[in-house]
Amino acid sequence: MKLFDLSGKVAVITGSTRGIGRAIAEAMADHGARVVISSRKQDACEDVAAAINAAHGAGTATAIAASISSKAALQELVSRTQAEVGPIDIVVCNAATNPYYGPMSGISDEQFRKILDNNVLSNHWLIQMCLPGMIERRSGSVIVVSSIGGLRGSTTIGTYNISKAADFQLVRNLAVEVGQHNINVNAIAPGLIRTDFAKALWDNPEAEKRFNSSHPMRRIGEPGEIAGAAVFLAAPAGHYVNGQMIVVDGGSTI
Repeated sequence: MKLFDLSGKVAVITGSTRGIGRAIAEAMADHGARVVISSRKQDACEDVAAAINAAHGAGTATAIAASISSKAALQELVSRTQAEVGPIDIVVCNAATNPYYGPMSGISDEQFRKILDNNVLSNHWLIQMCLPGMIERRSGSVIVVSSIGGLRGSTTIGTYNISKAADFQLVRNLAVEVGQHNINVNAIAPGLIRTDFAKALWDNPEAEKRFNSSHPMRRIGEPGEIAGAAVFLAAPAGHYVNGQMIVVDGGSTI
């Protein structure tokens, strides 16, 4: 058994046209998986799929755009993947939303609901759509990209952190429900990573310098440094890891 071999596996990764999602898609392709690139815009999906196919051969990556806020779009993503690529072995719920920075006293109900809908409910939807096939084949891996924000309070991203804490419980509960079918369900909790999504938290020299000065490794993480945890959880190496939240933060939370 090759511990990190994903040959023959089909992986659907949301939010995979940039940042952490793209790094996970590229790493899974590197380890033999066929990957479905998905985000809101089809042209962005096509660009990333083309780059992966250029590196690994035609058919390695397929582009299927879908908005995570639409249940119908997610169902279309799953149905098309099954029809065009094959049964889904791995689903990575990576896409997320954070439309508000500031104290929770200032967040609107609409913003609060949008964060919970896109960061928790949409994960639930997509996982529920993928599980029947995994249960039938008695094989599968579910990965939710959460955040260390779910472990701490914040004066600026409180509701986002609530949604990420909910994702930890989502994977714990699903692990209890579907572990019996030889499916493992886990979350990855990145620290501060140099992505467009987290730009507001690091995109000025002073903020980055301040962060680095107190960080054990003295630097912000890079997207590729999250990808290894996803490959591990999806591969034979991590298959007995179930219901866990793996922190990948260079030591921030310690």
